[in-house]
Amino acid sequence: MANIKREHGAEQPYVPLGPFKFRLPFVHYNWTFPEAAQGAILVAVPLAATAVHMDVLGASFEVAVLMVIINGLLYMLHVSLGDPIFPGWITPIIPLVTPWAIGNFAEGTDRIHAIIALQMMIAVMFLVLGATGLSKKIIQIVPLSLRCGVILGAAIAAIFSVVRPDAASRMHGVEISAIAGCIVAFTIMYSVRFALLKKQVSLFAFIGKFGLLPGIVVALIVGTVVGELPVPSINLADGILVAFPFGELIAGYTVFGIGFPSANHFVQALPMLFVAYLICFGDFITSEALLADAEKGRGDERVEYNPDRSNLIVGIRNAILAFIAPYAPLNGPIWVGGVVATCERYKQGRSEMDSLYGGMSAYIFFMAIAALFLPVVSLFRPALPVAMTITMMVTGWACGFIAINMCKTREEQGIALIMGIAIAFQSAAIGLAVGVLLHLFIGAPKPVPAVAAPAPAPAPVVAPASGDDKKST
Repeated sequence: MANIKREHGAEQPYVPLGPFKFRLPFVHYNWTFPEAAQGAILVAVPLAATAVHMDVLGASFEVAVLMVIINGLLYMLHVSLGDPIFPGWITPIIPLVTPWAIGNFAEGTDRIHAIIALQMMIAVMFLVLGATGLSKKIIQIVPLSLRCGVILGAAIAAIFSVVRPDAASRMHGVEISAIAGCIVAFTIMYSVRFALLKKQVSLFAFIGKFGLLPGIVVALIVGTVVGELPVPSINLADGILVAFPFGELIAGYTVFGIGFPSANHFVQALPMLFVAYLICFGDFITSEALLADAEKGRGDERVEYNPDRSNLIVGIRNAILAFIAPYAPLNGPIWVGGVVATCERYKQGRSEMDSLYGGMSAYIFFMAIAALFLPVVSLFRPALPVAMTITMMVTGWACGFIAINMCKTREEQGIALIMGIAIAFQSAAIGLAVGVLLHLFIGAPKPVPAVAAPAPAPAPVVAPASGDDKKST
């Protein structure tokens, strides 16, 4: 149990550390079992990055898994330094970075240098924004309609990536298992009927603790039965722990082995840097909105989210990986699926999750640790396509209702809708430009609050008017 208890309505205890708030598990907060279980089972989600590393960097599967493990452990920096968020990749940039790297740089050292240069520049960008305080100021001055548009664009893009009617759909080939998993996940996380059942039946209350996990399990079972997914198997022949090819990683994929990128690599990475900022700008807005929504139902803990601090931590993660394990999906401020799953259970009260830091930390840590064990990796590799599909659908649902609730006027709603569609089906840059133009030409006035009319003054007593004084009306 945590040694330091939180007073009702206060912030979770911490040790001041400059701009950071240092917290340790079992000292300042407790881990929660349901989130730990979800993290271990959903290890298939971060393992999706192995395909990107192999395609873009030419890494072996063993090196790619080692990169995933290092990245997962660095996620703990957020909760440990005061950021109550489950971080993640800059996911929407993956389909942009992949063709950029493959199309502009030769396979091997040249392409690896390009990814290192881009990640270094992203690290500097986040560190500068966080240190100067510009990130918080930028979020505060952005009109609400544009903030809603960014979040709505993320929702539309996430859902469309699953339901699009072609082979590029995330659930292509696993339609039945994906639909079954999504129905279960939505029911457990958002159904009013299921919420009532949890109060009446202890079994449903227990199942409801696991967020995305039951949906993943059902999808795996259904997928195996109908033949969409291979039968899961546990590899025990090659040992318990995955390979740790640190020598290969350092010699073949870092500045210590292949040298520093050239100036040309940094110049060519500039467009991707701006795209990354536009995407992550929306992620910081989403983070703030999700945590504010979670805090509404809980008066016992004050959840503080500081975009400046979050920028600093994201910058530190990118800087570390740029030197020791260049990460092709790059590093952003939030994994929406994990944050949504944790926040939804957090809303159920202190008896279910004492502190948001405990839930986020358990989820992050056990997801990283699960990737260390070869039997776990081999068992859940078939879950990868379905796990990503369910994650994207839950992400779309959450971002959608948050954006809709944020918009207060019809002008804001219209701007957010058009901007969101432009972001989803054109690009982040075009969507942001559309939103800015619409805001400048249309505006988004705030609703005028109703003001009670003053009580009428007593009518003065006057003498009846004479015929000459009467005026026609």
